[in-house]
Amino acid sequence: MRPSRLPALSGILLALACGGAAAQGIRNAPPPRALETAAYVFAAANVCGYRIGTEAFEALLARYQVTIDDVRPPRGPFGAKVQTIFTLMSNQMMQNREAACLAVAGEYGPEGKVVPGILLLAAPAEAPAAPKQP
Repeated sequence: MRPSRLPALSGILLALACGGAAAQGIRNAPPPRALETAAYVFAAANVCGYRIGTEAFEALLARYQVTIDDVRPPRGPFGAKVQTIFTLMSNQMMQNREAACLAVAGEYGPEGKVVPGILLLAAPAEAPAAPKQP
């Protein structure tokens, strides 16, 4: 039996057709670790009340070749995936909130061991103004 040239020809045609699409900036999905890291930071901010240091967070995501717009739930192209992971992580962190918040502060807090400055202490709420005396 002779091998058919049809599969080889269809592969060449497919490659030529996709060549234009590749030039338009189609890229692969970010690595799972990038999505997990983004969800972890969002969950820590949610559960523990931290603010996210955007410059440090964007620099961390850039290591994975991902932007904040890629992982922002639910608008980013991978936001739904991040939101699913975020929900699971938030629920897990809430089961032992105190220990989870201490752990996450040690990793991503102002003096964190993994990447410092991603999670910042939230600014205290402004005290209500004292009523004026007539």
